[in-house]
Amino acid sequence: MKIKHQLAVFNVLTRLLIIVVLWFLLPVLVKKVVYNHIDKSILEKKQKFITHLDKDEINDFINRNDATETFASFSTLHNEFLQLYRAKKNLLKNNSFFVNESRIIQEEQNDYRVLYYNFTYENTNYILEIGNNLSEIEELTFSIRLFTTIIFFIIIMITFLADTFFIEYLLKPFYAIINTKIKRVNEPNSFNYTPIKAHSTDFQELDVILNQMMVRLNDSFQKEKQFIANVSHELLTPISLLKNRLENLLQNESIDEEGIDKIVSSLKTLDLLKRIINNLLLISKIDNNQFENNETISLKDIISEILVDFEDRIQVKHITIDNKVNEDFIFNGNKTLIHIMLHNLILNAIKYNIHKGVITLSSQVSNDKCFLRITDTGMGMTKEQQASIFDRFSRVSFEQEGQGLGLAIVDSIAKFHHITISLESEITKGSTFAIGFHK
Repeated sequence: MKIKHQLAVFNVLTRLLIIVVLWFLLPVLVKKVVYNHIDKSILEKKQKFITHLDKDEINDFINRNDATETFASFSTLHNEFLQLYRAKKNLLKNNSFFVNESRIIQEEQNDYRVLYYNFTYENTNYILEIGNNLSEIEELTFSIRLFTTIIFFIIIMITFLADTFFIEYLLKPFYAIINTKIKRVNEPNSFNYTPIKAHSTDFQELDVILNQMMVRLNDSFQKEKQFIANVSHELLTPISLLKNRLENLLQNESIDEEGIDKIVSSLKTLDLLKRIINNLLLISKIDNNQFENNETISLKDIISEILVDFEDRIQVKHITIDNKVNEDFIFNGNKTLIHIMLHNLILNAIKYNIHKGVITLSSQVSNDKCFLRITDTGMGMTKEQQASIFDRFSRVSFEQEGQGLGLAIVDSIAKFHHITISLESEITKGSTFAIGFHK
């Protein structure tokens, strides 16, 4: 997932988290605010009632001797009520508290916020109750919650779109650096050093540093190419001279058989050393992009040529070749390198196969892609061996001939052509190399 999408998703998730938290906290907050408002209103009514306690209608109630009688006042819609009655026992003077309780008033039951206030008037204890209906609070809370949620969702959508466009605008120089520069770091000669237009100093610094890095990298590549040329001359030339001298010594009749055996052994060592140097030089040249990459290649033709070259090896081990590559795939690349890559893979399938084994070649072509599978019935590899199979001088078996550079060359050629290679292997059951080509 790209960074701009990650940022957008993060912003949405944080806002959704805020909505969820508010969804649960809002009723509590609303109730607290409403209760504070109701309590304040009730206390004002209590104070007003106590202040006017000497009015005629109150005195009429207070002067009665029947303690069961109650002075009561109700609003028309039963939204609030006021009750005053004599206390049946001594209570704390001027003590007040709030409770939420259900009341039936004129055959209608509702929940009320009720203030109980104990006081003494003319040596008589009284209890004053003032209540306010709470039925509207639940409706108010739900309405506020729904309204707030809708508003927040609208805000989320607007901010998400704004964030998306802003992030896209902000990261445009970053993706320009990736597409025009970072993806071409393996091609120093064609690297674009043109400064990227950016509104952020961070991306400007990244662009400058990347250009400086590529200048140093290009210098290193040029020095390495020169080094490779020098190595080719300084190492291969002496090896060739030594080989010629040893071959001339073989013509000398004065040398006994023991001397001839030593000379032949030295010649084999020189040949091995020459092959190793040539393979290392090949890998280095591939890694330095010193090959053309614009030839038209027929995958089916190359496989057919390689199988013809290996006819003798195949017959010696009595290996059965099951060639299922019926559909051709045409793509661009370096024909010589592709030939070397497939040559090494098929050679390994033969070399590490069992006597009278089977090698299966199959392909699957889809639009501009092709997957080639090379399967053998050989010894197979462990997980540890598979992890290092493409390393230089890595060998599956030291009993077999080779220098451990064949698959390292395959890996370099694959990277040069942007070809994917995967390996599936199991001990005693063989190995399968899956190669992914594209046009």
